[in-house]
Amino acid sequence: MTRKRIMMCLVSAAIMLPMTLASAQEVKPAKKAKRAPKIKPVFNEVKGMDFREVVRKAKAKVFPSVVYVRCMRKSLESGKKILQAVSGSGVIISETGLVVTNWHVVDKAIEVRCLTFEGKAMDAKVLGTDKDTDLALLQMKLPKGAKSSVFARYGDSDKLVEGDFVMAMGAPWGLNRSVSIGIISCTTRYLEGNSEYSSWLQTDAAINPGNSGGPLVNTAGEVIGINTRGGGDNLAFAVPAKTVQFVADQLRKNGKVDWSWTGLQLQPLRDFNRNIYFKGDKGVIVAGTDPDSPALRAGLKLKDRILKINGKPVAAMWEEDLPAVRKIVGLLPKGKGAKLEIQRDDKKITLTMTPREKGKVEGDELGCPRWDMSVKSINQFDNPNLYFHKKKGVYVFATKYPGNAGTAGLREMDIILKIGKEEIKTLKDLTRVHKAALDNIKTKHKVLVVVLRGGLMRQVLLDFSRDYERE
Repeated sequence: MTRKRIMMCLVSAAIMLPMTLASAQEVKPAKKAKRAPKIKPVFNEVKGMDFREVVRKAKAKVFPSVVYVRCMRKSLESGKKILQAVSGSGVIISETGLVVTNWHVVDKAIEVRCLTFEGKAMDAKVLGTDKDTDLALLQMKLPKGAKSSVFARYGDSDKLVEGDFVMAMGAPWGLNRSVSIGIISCTTRYLEGNSEYSSWLQTDAAINPGNSGGPLVNTAGEVIGINTRGGGDNLAFAVPAKTVQFVADQLRKNGKVDWSWTGLQLQPLRDFNRNIYFKGDKGVIVAGTDPDSPALRAGLKLKDRILKINGKPVAAMWEEDLPAVRKIVGLLPKGKGAKLEIQRDDKKITLTMTPREKGKVEGDELGCPRWDMSVKSINQFDNPNLYFHKKKGVYVFATKYPGNAGTAGLREMDIILKIGKEEIKTLKDLTRVHKAALDNIKTKHKVLVVVLRGGLMRQVLLDFSRDYERE
């Protein structure tokens, strides 16, 4: 570049510099961005400590209270009575040897044993179970006058935030106790069909088969949940400690959670999945009422907006809010009218709904040897489709293969109306008829069974002359 050209560039720069500075002065400074609010740490002992030490201390507080639970369970799912060994985990929550675990771990168990951290094997008694929250309470049979030297303490699951570190403890795959670490992915996960009275804690800490019933632990060494469902792909779910404490207390006192039933189906104000949105931010929407239910008798209708229950406001903006409202409804006193403030169209009205006892949520089962099938009583919560056809009765739960019932043409979900000339309304009726048939098998080995299948009556000739068990 020539000297003349260089001088021209310098002169141009000198002329432009004041203009640039002037322009800069005219630009108003940008407003200072607001900082995100600081989230106060829930567990102060994390400050200034090596995270590995935090994990070790938290583990040391709870790990010794984790027990391996092994059950012998009676099963009729194959059409005959068989015993199955199932296993899971639990956590000791009191010096008296109370153990919290999952309902599905001890369901239909006829024998329960616990193996403690110290290697002691103890028989345990099931004090109570609650299928709706998948929780159960056991009592370990401690030696007379003895107390458990270790037990875990609950933390406040309401204080959890997404990103908090947690540990899942248990005995996965029936192996020795283990610990997996992760974070809270969601504090109020709603799972359709599995969030009746409580939402879930979602975590990416591994919860494998056998971890069920074990504790989910925070960095303070407190139980903030009970591991229940493992979904794979870093998806796992635990029942929040707040729900566990409530249910365990009810099971200890009553052997069950005394839920009320109203037959009331609810819908949030903002239902994204169904693409239905209601105006306003108060109340919860009636999505329907079950047949012959207290809600139907009270006069509740589709799209009614419930604003208050016994004078207390209720609201479910999103589906995650539904479990809390259902819990309020589920704890209403049975046989006592509850006042519901309803908005229907542009009018506000008050209705009275009288809840009734929910009772069993699953029917009793019975095995029928030589007929090679198992039967079960109809339950409106377990078998709503069968309950629609017959409010009280017995149906074919399973048929053995090969076996006489299956060969005759009986199918699962067949409602049994008559056997021979005997009308079947209860398991007691069927037990009596079955016993009489086996007592007279040498003279008569065929019986006519009338069933209701898909709303249509059918006749099936059951020949039980063949003994498949011996063959």
